[in-house]
Parts: sequence; structure tokens; C-alpha cells
Amino acid sequence: MSDAPTTQSPAAPEQRSGPRLTRRGWTIVLSFTIAAVLGLVGGLVRVPYVSIGPGPTYDTLGRVNDQAVVQVDGEETYETSGQLRMTTVSVSDDISLFGALGLWVSGRYALQPRDVYFGPGQTEEELEQENTKMFQNSQSAAEVAALRYLDYPVQVVAQEITRGAPVDGVLEPGDQLLSVNGSQIAVQEDVSEALRDTKPGDQVAITFQRGDEPPRTSTIELGNASDFGAGERSEGFLGLAPVDRADVEFETTIHLEDVGGPSAGLIFALAIVDKLTPGQLEDGRTVAGTGEIDVKGNVGPIGGISFKLVAASEAGADTFLVPASNCAEAKADAPDGLRLVKVDTLASAVEALEDLEAGRTPPSC
Repeated sequence: MSDAPTTQSPAAPEQRSGPRLTRRGWTIVLSFTIAAVLGLVGGLVRVPYVSIGPGPTYDTLGRVNDQAVVQVDGEETYETSGQLRMTTVSVSDDISLFGALGLWVSGRYALQPRDVYFGPGQTEEELEQENTKMFQNSQSAAEVAALRYLDYPVQVVAQEITRGAPVDGVLEPGDQLLSVNGSQIAVQEDVSEALRDTKPGDQVAITFQRGDEPPRTSTIELGNASDFGAGERSEGFLGLAPVDRADVEFETTIHLEDVGGPSAGLIFALAIVDKLTPGQLEDGRTVAGTGEIDVKGNVGPIGGISFKLVAASEAGADTFLVPASNCAEAKADAPDGLRLVKVDTLASAVEALEDLEAGRTPPSC
């Protein structure tokens, strides 16, 4: 008996779990993945740059938070008119890659390497503390410069004492210097002049006064500047930093928070002069400006002038006081309609404003 043939059923088709992606589909998925990764990188990765742009401006003749920016107590003051605006630069740290690109494209901000503004390992908090100290020093220098210009008396005090130096333990910060090595001290430059012909090891007499105590005299043996990291110099070293301070009965106070750096000194000094003298320097105009100032009234250059010009123009200023050393840069970037007035001292700034009031043409950049 022959075997019957076996009938085989056709093989079942292979089962798929879902539709297979085409080449186009894979391209789309890959593109979205790359875009997502780039988005995360651009939004999260920080770049070693800071952005710089126009900052706020403040009318030093006006009020902020219902408080006079420049306040004089105990002395007659005079009415002012117009505005005298100090200008600032906005500096932003912790910028993402996309944020940096957006700021650059806007044309309103510039990018600078972070290490231009931050020291090695310096945090933003430490930089703010440093800028706050410079701002406070600028206020003090502005007051002295203004009062010297107005012929008020000044005194010379020890601002800082070098640790371990010859005068450490004898003088304290704030002590008034009356004489050094037989020379009377009227301005801070007199101290270095009194030591000009000395050498390390010489003994000199210093007469000083602490607060309301009677004056006292101490004999100091001069040291070597290089031993205290103060550079090489032939004359003897005391170890103090003298500074001029106003010797007046009245008090000048500047109320302004969250601002740093030294560049508002000129405008603060002008505000003090305007308040303490009859007449109105601005004569109803809105004047802005910038410039570091020392106690003798010399005006020094500052950074970010182009951004300060923009801020001043947007605040309605028609005149901008420019430190002479910043004139070339300011002239290249000045907004339309903003008059640039060149100044190099507090006296020249006052004279320029008086020229404008009288219809004369002040020096320009």
C-alpha cells in the first residue's frame, strides 16, 4: 500500500510590529534630534563672555526713591533747574550661547571676554564689592574736588596703613596729618614731598591728630619700600596712603544704590558745586556726562563711552560732558543731536556749562 502524498500548507507571512521608517523618516527624526541637542547646548552652555550695553541714568540734582541723590546738610544751598544725569553701563554675566548670539545680533550690546572684567577666579559678588568700593571712593573724591574748587578748606588724613610698616601701630586710618619731617601738610602731595630727600633708616617726626584729641608727635624710622611690596624707591617708606578730605562743618551725602565703579565722579562734583553756588549751571537743560575725578579736580577717561552716549540720548539729554581722553571714541559713536563737550578738569566742566548758559560755544570733541 503506497503512502498518500502529504499536502503542505503555505508558510504564514512574517508579522511586523509596526510600519518601518523610510529613509526620509529617519532623516526627519535625526534632524529633530540634532535640533533638540543644539537647543539644549545653546540654552544651557555658558560662554566666557559678558554683555555690555546702555545702563540706567540718574539725575544727580533730583530724587531717587523719594530721596535726594546729592544731599547737603548744614550749609546754605541754592535752587537748581534742569537735569544733570550720570550715566552707567550695564554688564551681564552668565550668558548662554544663544543669549550671546541674540545680544550680538541686536546691535545694542557688545560682547567682551569675561576676563576683561573679572579677575582670575573672581566671582560676580566679589566684582560687585570691588565696584561698590570704587563708587564710594569716587563720591569722596568728588566731594573734595568740589569743595576745593569752591575754596573750602581741606585736611589730609591717613586713608590706609600698610600692615607691618613703620607707621603701623602709631597711626590709624582717619588720623589727620599735620606735619611730616618738619614740613606742614596742607594737601596730600605734601607728604611725598616731605620724604623726597630721605632714605631708609632715617628718623622723621610726624605730627598728627586723632579725632578731637590733642595733636601728638611721634618719631618714625623709615623703612624700605621694597620690603613691603611697594616697589623700588630711594626715599624712605612710611607705609601710609594720604588723601585729602573736606574740612567743613556741613555734611554732603550721596544716596544711590546698586551702582558701581568710579566714572560718576565728575557729575557728582558738578552737582555739589551747583547746589552750593547761586545760579543754575544747567539752565533748564538736560545735561549728561561721565568721567573719573581725583581730589584735585582732574577728569580721567572711562570705559563704555559709546553705550553711555546712547543711554544719555534716550534719557533726553542734549549735551554730554566727555573726558578729553574719550573724545575720539565718543565722536565716532555719538547719536544724532547730542552735543559733545570736552572737559579735562572740574573747572573746565563748570566753565563749559556757564558758556552754554551764556550762549557761548564750549570746547567740543
